Amino acid sequence: MAKRIDVSGLHVYYGDFLAVEDVSMTIEPRSVTAFIGSSGCGKSTFLRTLNRMHEVTPGARVQGKVLLDDQDVYGSEVDPVAVRREVGMVFQRPNPFPTMSIYDNVIAGAKLNNQRLNKSAADDLVERSLRGANLWEEVKDRLGRPGAGLSGGQQQRLCIARAIAVEPSVLLMDEPCSALDPISTLAIEDLISELKENYTIVIVTHNMQQAARVSDVTAFFNLAGTGKPGKLIEMGETNKIFTKPEKKETENYITGRFG
Repeated sequence: MAKRIDVSGLHVYYGDFLAVEDVSMTIEPRSVTAFIGSSGCGKSTFLRTLNRMHEVTPGARVQGKVLLDDQDVYGSEVDPVAVRREVGMVFQRPNPFPTMSIYDNVIAGAKLNNQRLNKSAADDLVERSLRGANLWEEVKDRLGRPGAGLSGGQQQRLCIARAIAVEPSVLLMDEPCSALDPISTLAIEDLISELKENYTIVIVTHNMQQAARVSDVTAFFNLAGTGKPGKLIEMGETNKIFTKPEKKETENYITGRFG
C-alpha cells in the first residue's frame, strides 16, 4: 500500500561536508514526484536518504526526520534493511544480476528477505511482478534465460519487476531513463504512470520534458555556489512549477533548460 513521506529539517552530511541543507517536504501517496535541478545540487543524495541508501557510503549521516506514514525511518529501533524493503530503488543504469535468469532476478528480493515460496507461489510472484512492470508478454517464453541478455529498456523494467516483487510502499527512481533510447524511455514513462496507482513514486531526472510528462509534483533543487550545499528552492504542482513558478531562480532554470 502506498505511503506518505514527510521530511522535516533534513541535513545530509558526508563526513564534515554538508551536501544538502535543511530540506522539508511532503510526498503524497499514489503520486509521482520529480526532483529536478543542476548536476551536483543534491537531488540523488537526498533521494537516497529516503530509504537510507546513502548510509552505504562511509561517513554519511543525516540530521532531521524522514517519516513514512508516521514511522521515523531513522529511529534507533528501525532496521535499514527493512526500510529498503519498504522503500525500493531503481538505479540510473539497469543492474540485473548478470548470472541469474529472468525468473531468478525477479524472486531474488524475496529470497534475500528469507521469504519461503513453493514453486507455485514463486511462479505467481514472478508473473505478477513482470506483468506489473509491463514485461511479461515479452519474456514469458524465456524466463530461464539470463536477465543480462535483455535489451536496456527491458533490463530496466526487469529491475522494476524485481523491486515491486517485495511489495514496497514507495519506489525511488534515480534517472531511470538516462541510459535508454527514446522508445524504451517512453515505455518506462508509461509504466510509471501506471505504477502510481499502487505506489508512491519519486523520480530524479535531468529531462525537463520527462518531469513535465510523468510527474504530479515537481521539486527544484539548486546550489548557492561552488562548495555550497544543495537546497530545495521550490516545490509544487508540476504544471505550476513549469508555467508559473513562484521563485525567479526556478523560472531561470526552467527557461534555460527549455530554451
